[in-house]
Amino acid sequence: MRDAMLDLTTLRRPAKRGLYGLALACGLAAALPAAVRAEEASEPWKVGGKLLGEPDEKHPEDFEKSAKATDVSGIACAAESGFPRLCLVADDESQGAQVVILQDGSLTAGGFIRLIEAAHRGKPLELDAEGVAYADGAFYVIGSHGRPRHEAGKKEEKIEARAEATRHLFRIRLDAKAVDPRSGRLTGEPEIAETSALSRAIAEIPALAPFHDQALEDGGLTIEGVAVRDGRLHAGLRGPVLADGSAAIVSVPLAGLFEGKPGAGTLATVALGPDSRGQKRGVRDLVAVPEGFLILAGPMLDPDDGAVAAADYTVFAWNGTDAPRKRLDLPGFGRKVKPEALLPLDARAEGERVLVLFDGPKEGAPRPVLLPR
Repeated sequence: MRDAMLDLTTLRRPAKRGLYGLALACGLAAALPAAVRAEEASEPWKVGGKLLGEPDEKHPEDFEKSAKATDVSGIACAAESGFPRLCLVADDESQGAQVVILQDGSLTAGGFIRLIEAAHRGKPLELDAEGVAYADGAFYVIGSHGRPRHEAGKKEEKIEARAEATRHLFRIRLDAKAVDPRSGRLTGEPEIAETSALSRAIAEIPALAPFHDQALEDGGLTIEGVAVRDGRLHAGLRGPVLADGSAAIVSVPLAGLFEGKPGAGTLATVALGPDSRGQKRGVRDLVAVPEGFLILAGPMLDPDDGAVAAADYTVFAWNGTDAPRKRLDLPGFGRKVKPEALLPLDARAEGERVLVLFDGPKEGAPRPVLLPR
């Protein structure tokens, strides 16, 4: 990994291995009830620089003119512990992903990696990146692969173009000299591979085929989580939620996606229960951990009033085979503040901590949360 990734030995302390993970700050009070710890005992971490969101319509290539991110949807880091960490963050309104250096209690926004240049009649189209993963020296950024929601007056031609822009999966490798270890600024070109094979693999799964190329509000297919382990990519679906109330996770061999080798997709289903209003929930993020996966469950369809109540979003542990096990019902963090991304941080006597990033507030309002044992 040292040869392929950023060498951070110049930062803060000497190292034998070139990459550190994050050692957390912002401790949570163990005496608080589990349902309120996240809300009352931690504050959002500071974000230095500017996390980028929607590109400027006239100058999409000028990243400085991009809007500030308000739809953060994914994060992954190249190390599991210690700090600083080299990470990538995605905002679903952008056309790529952004380098972030994660310190103890803060994030520094760095260079932006543009992954698509799709446009419709001169206006940039979003990648709708909904998840980021890291494994074996590479980051993976996944588009939603979904069809845009119904909007009055939108022509079919534009809808098709927007849908096509989301149906990409990227593998990104960063050379040791490609990133400034303090600022996150890109000093070299990343190695990027792209594939559209995942969309075909999902469409060939009989249980999911009817939902392919359907809008989310019609129960259509939308990916919102991605994890990579043991040579396989796992895509967590926000929709559809199947007839028995289970959410869907698709697994496909990486070699079948990037190298053209045989390898059909397989489907696993997980029962994530309803939200506080009794509405069905899908996968809103998926993270590989040593024991299997963490699943962030949330409503397949957001309520019209934008309300987010306690237990609408829940973190589950899943070993990849058995029924998922509830770790924590998240509190409500505010109207239209939707948990969208999880990043495992560290283990403590009272439980594991994760960083939660949100869709809604500026730059994701990253906040540490304790998952009690």
